[in-house]
Amino acid sequence: MASKLPVVEAVEPPPSGDGQIVLARDCEATQIPSGAKVTLPAGTRVTITQSLGGQFTVTTDQGGLFRIAGEDAAALGERAPAAAPMVEGPFEAEKVWEQLRTVFDPEIPVNLVDLGLIYRCEAVPLPDGGHRVEIDMSMTAPGCGMGDVLKDDVRRKIQGVPGVREVEVQVVWDPPWDASRMSDAARLQLGWM
Repeated sequence: MASKLPVVEAVEPPPSGDGQIVLARDCEATQIPSGAKVTLPAGTRVTITQSLGGQFTVTTDQGGLFRIAGEDAAALGERAPAAAPMVEGPFEAEKVWEQLRTVFDPEIPVNLVDLGLIYRCEAVPLPDGGHRVEIDMSMTAPGCGMGDVLKDDVRRKIQGVPGVREVEVQVVWDPPWDASRMSDAARLQLGWM
């Protein structure tokens, strides 16, 4: 039996013309930063703060921050992101890194690679062909509830890379992440340079 997700209570906000969107239907979402799965009811007013990596980060009038999956784009009046075409071919490590650069922190508009959250990415040839990709990644803060969500995003994206047969992703905390791990591109994007 499927468990019912908690529903975040919708409160009727005052009329607004400032880019708010009214959810067209109930929509599953992930609360940020706890990682809790909730249902945002139809009629909830949200504002898209980020739409990167095939996901949407929204705020509600009550101040909650939530991530909505790309497949629920229609509830936001948006188009679902186009699925990457499945391409066959030989394994290339750079294709793995390209996919890792399409996974974004839901609160910071920077991908996990440029944030310095990917600590290790190794491809191990398998005896029967193909590769197992092993990834160690971290979060920007200990106890971040989004760890499992981002870990699943990474696994799903890497499984689509040609020649990848297995994906193993671990969230690690040693060494602790700090801003010195960020790329210059991330620092520039965040206005830290």
